[in-house]
Amino acid sequence: MTKKRNNHGRTLVFDSGPVISLATNSLLWTLEALHHQFNGDFYIPAAVKRELVDVPLEIKKFKFEALQVLYLLNKGILKLVDDRSIKQDTFELLNAANHIFKARGNWLQIVHMAEMQTLASAIYLNAEAVVVDERTTRILIEAPMQLHETLGRKLHTTIYTHEENLAKFQRMTRDLRVIRSTELLLVAYELGLLDKYLPNIPHPRKQLLESVLWGVKLNGCAVTQDEIDSIVREEIQGKE
Repeated sequence: MTKKRNNHGRTLVFDSGPVISLATNSLLWTLEALHHQFNGDFYIPAAVKRELVDVPLEIKKFKFEALQVLYLLNKGILKLVDDRSIKQDTFELLNAANHIFKARGNWLQIVHMAEMQTLASAIYLNAEAVVVDERTTRILIEAPMQLHETLGRKLHTTIYTHEENLAKFQRMTRDLRVIRSTELLLVAYELGLLDKYLPNIPHPRKQLLESVLWGVKLNGCAVTQDEIDSIVREEIQGKE
C-alpha cells in the first residue's frame, strides 16, 4: 500500500458523480462557496478530471459543464492529485474490488478506474471524507454483504464471494468516510447558501430543500425517497 501523505489540513476527495449532479442542477457554484467555509482542500484524481473535463470538452452537449469544472480547477477550488502517488493503491483496489464477487463462473466487474482512483486519493491524503454518489462503491465500503444480496437478486443466481479479496478491500478502505452530494447540499442549505432560491409560495424552505435533494437523486445520487423525506422532516420541523 502507498504510504499516506502526512496531511495536516482538511481534505475532501470527489468522484465524478457528485460534481456531475451539481453541474446538471446548476449548483456547481456551491463548491466554491463550500470551499471557503470548509477551510481545507477539495481534490479530484486525474481519471475523474478526464471524465469531467477532457472527454466532455470534445462533446458539444456537455462542453459548458466541462468549462465550469475547468474554471474551478484553474481557480484552485478543485486540485489534482498526483497520479504517481496513488498508482499502486488504485490498481490494488481495482483488482480486489473486481475479484470479490463471482456469478456463473465469471468475476463481476463492479467498479471502474476513476472510482478507485478517488478512493486511493482519499487514502493517500488522509481525507476527511470521500464524496461518492454511486451506490455500488459506497455499499462495497460500508456494507459489502448487502451488495452481495443485491447482486444475487438482480442476477437471479448464486453469488460467490472471495473472502480474501473482500478482506483486502475492506482493510484498505476501513478509514474512509463516504458522503454524497445530498450531504453537501444539506450543508449548503444549513449555511443559507441556497436562500436566494427561496420561493414565494407556501412552505418555501421545504420546497427548496426537496427540490435540490430530488434534483441530485434524479441525476445519479444514490439516495432513497425515504431518506429525502427524513432529511426534510428533520430540517423543517418547527421552522416553518
